[in-house]
Amino acid sequence: MTRFVVDCGAVLHLAGEGIRVPAEHELLAPTLLRSQTLSTLHEAVHRGELPSDVALARLARVKAMPIRLLGDAVLRRRAWDLAEKMGWAETYVAEYLALTQLQADAFITTDADLARRVDGVVPIASIEVLSTI
Repeated sequence: MTRFVVDCGAVLHLAGEGIRVPAEHELLAPTLLRSQTLSTLHEAVHRGELPSDVALARLARVKAMPIRLLGDAVLRRRAWDLAEKMGWAETYVAEYLALTQLQADAFITTDADLARRVDGVVPIASIEVLSTI
């Protein structure tokens, strides 16, 4: 089994495309994923980019995904240290990286710029690996 940490963009891509992740892969994310997906979808509705019913359906698909959400003290401390090392004021991305370092094989994001910036800090995988066995 391959374990992947997925960020908000990756999860929303999976939900939007209706991609079912094969059982051979385990998805992990920090607990902040819940708030990020909710906010990102609500913002899209507010900007007029998505109808409310579509956003709510995607939110329901995200909720149904088998993603193990984690957020213990060890993860938070590692995220703090990574944010310091990277020179970041916020720790949101650092939580994904910390979780990858602690429990996963690779990090998946749809943000190409972010993937370039953190390559070498954690292994990066393409989202396409989630739809293949």
